[in-house]
Amino acid sequence: MTLPELSDAWKTGLSLAWTFYIAVLSVWIVLQKRTPVATLGWILSLSALPYVGFGVYYFFGPQRLRKQRLKRLRVRASAYGARDLALISRAAHEAPPVLRQLAALGTASCGLPLSSATAADLLSGGAATFDAILEAVDAAQHHIHLEYYIYEPDGIGTQLRDRLVARARAGVQVRLLIDALGSKRVGRQFLAPLREAGAQIALFHDSRIGRRLRPVINYRTHRKIVVCDGCIGFTGGVNITDEEDRRARADAYHDVHLRLEGAAVRWLQTTFLEDWAYATGERPRGLGGELLSQLLPQLDAGRIPVQIVSSGPDTPLEPIHRLQVAAIHSATQRCWLTTPYFVPTEAALMALTSAALRGVDVRLLVPERSDSRIVTAAARSYFAELIAAGVKIWEYRERMLHSKTLVVDEHCAMIGTANFDQRSFSLNFEVMAVVYGPALTQPLTAQFEADLEHALPVRRRRPRFARRLGEAGARLLSPLL
Repeated sequence: MTLPELSDAWKTGLSLAWTFYIAVLSVWIVLQKRTPVATLGWILSLSALPYVGFGVYYFFGPQRLRKQRLKRLRVRASAYGARDLALISRAAHEAPPVLRQLAALGTASCGLPLSSATAADLLSGGAATFDAILEAVDAAQHHIHLEYYIYEPDGIGTQLRDRLVARARAGVQVRLLIDALGSKRVGRQFLAPLREAGAQIALFHDSRIGRRLRPVINYRTHRKIVVCDGCIGFTGGVNITDEEDRRARADAYHDVHLRLEGAAVRWLQTTFLEDWAYATGERPRGLGGELLSQLLPQLDAGRIPVQIVSSGPDTPLEPIHRLQVAAIHSATQRCWLTTPYFVPTEAALMALTSAALRGVDVRLLVPERSDSRIVTAAARSYFAELIAAGVKIWEYRERMLHSKTLVVDEHCAMIGTANFDQRSFSLNFEVMAVVYGPALTQPLTAQFEADLEHALPVRRRRPRFARRLGEAGARLLSPLL
């Protein structure tokens, strides 16, 4: 066989091999049933990586996750809250239809019912948040449950660890669940005192190869949950890090958190216990009988309607995304959104612009510069469209803004861990508290107005070509941000 003939044979073989590779890869990706844009994006990008693309998609591509809900636990949680549910049922019957529909949407999409709280306190700043958490930890008598995306072994991380060690030595059951990627700086030496004191520690989705056949790169637990004795709970945007404490750093993130008391804490507890069971492969020791009654104690119904909404890649319904979009569509007077990362889906963008076009006071507060230049550029690529529709935009200038809140009219306030972006809506495990009525709308409104004093309004502008090109390019990466 001559050299030209050999060359032609190789060309034919490589062409057939490449065609086979594309066909198999395309079938694999299409069967995942992702959005058309994501599906085409993966196919086109991996077409340029013959065979190597299989490994890239295997380790970094989207995965189907199955996370078992503890049905028995949820049934018990509802049973223990019978008085709470009876009162809520009467209150819901008297509530405006829009609130009944929002609550029904939250329940149908994530399975957690409307509940109530005896107190719902807004905590402004990491200092106030950490002080409240440490106080609750010190007072705990039976158990302390913590779940965090970022837990740093720094000043506040060490202080909280030492308080947990003290409670564990006093006989309090301590369970700490941290994300393996977000809390990667936490090592065995730092956790050793906790383990020696009898605390249980678990990692959520260890990303190291070897712990599982297919390590999970995405799908982090972005949740921040603290539950003490089943009756006091915390959630919001504040992680355990000095970066959130202005007493430790002058440039600390500006953030808010929520402290809850009452029956609604039961559903934060349920969310934690399900995550614990998923991460460890087993239920907490003795989950049943007498211990279950201590994890989910009988609590009096409160006068503040609260719904805990959880979401994650284990459900295709995207509960937080749905509920926020539905709430924005329901707005008749105002819709004030604060988020550190604004990369909206088409549905979310349509909801905001439609609300503004029909005369609703729509306001968006974002950081002037987030901790990601790409995210900042992507967010600004939407500004012209929003401003043209009548949305008022401010950029917070003093520090990095990390709050995640939404206020709709006088009847609905949301605070939690989810950013207003695709990653929080569908890729991360998130949790949000929805408080109906003025109990949280009023303090969140005051907080928003106070934050505007440190922000500048964004005017309609036409930036230079290089900046417009950079923002447009960043916007193309929106599904990945």
